[in-house]
Amino acid sequence: MAVETQAKTAAREGVTAGELSQLIAEGPAAGKVGSGTAMLAIMQRELASLFFSPIAYIVGAVFLGLAGYAFVTGTLVEGNEASMRTLLEWLAGGLVIALPLLTMRSIADEFSSGAIETLMTAPVTDTSVVLGKFLGALGFYLLLLAATALHVVLMVRYATPVGAVVFSGYLGMVLVGAFFLAVGIFASSCTRHQLLAATLAMGILSLFTFAAHQGSLVLGKTMVLGRVIDWRKVCAYVNAYGHFSDFAKGSINLASVVFFLTGTALFLFLAVKVLESRRWR
Repeated sequence: MAVETQAKTAAREGVTAGELSQLIAEGPAAGKVGSGTAMLAIMQRELASLFFSPIAYIVGAVFLGLAGYAFVTGTLVEGNEASMRTLLEWLAGGLVIALPLLTMRSIADEFSSGAIETLMTAPVTDTSVVLGKFLGALGFYLLLLAATALHVVLMVRYATPVGAVVFSGYLGMVLVGAFFLAVGIFASSCTRHQLLAATLAMGILSLFTFAAHQGSLVLGKTMVLGRVIDWRKVCAYVNAYGHFSDFAKGSINLASVVFFLTGTALFLFLAVKVLESRRWR
């Protein structure tokens, strides 16, 4: 019974004991590198654990419920523009709360349960752990996003949406979702407390969304170290919603693509560095 309980716990936390044993056995041949096998194993178990997590189902229900409400009240209305813009903008706003809840347990739970010790002793790099957790969460998010394709089908049935606008809008949702998930993974790596990780991620994302939007409207220019800085332009550049709005309007802006990709890479890099620092504590 104790062995069965331990196996279930390991599966819920991300990587089963059998998979870790296999990774350890392959260690001398593969070396301590971020192998695809290790990353895929962690990704698979992270994705599976999300399907057994009540929080993930709550997030999914709220996400799809919000999508349905926005579609019925803002898109599928006689006389309104046949566009997914309203729906996607509502969903993007909800991601500030939804995705931190989805990622809050990713790494924090490994520390609180002690499972991180098994990961640290296996021939798995910190990069593999972070990327595996990130890809697992991203896979779950993409499944939720794919479920909203029903609204596109309804639009095609009752209206004539512009295919390029729908494509760019969903591309923007993928990019902004990946960025928000990377922030959530970073926050989860900073603490062993899940609620604190969610709060930290929401705080960071609020700076990149609500605070940046307000700053782009009210801030002015100041002198810093002998140079004039236009804070409105700074806030406008780091405003994730501002970049996403281009996609929602049907425009694929290269600068916005670079912003989301570099932002995602930056926070994943920071998560790896935090994990490395905690390894040696």
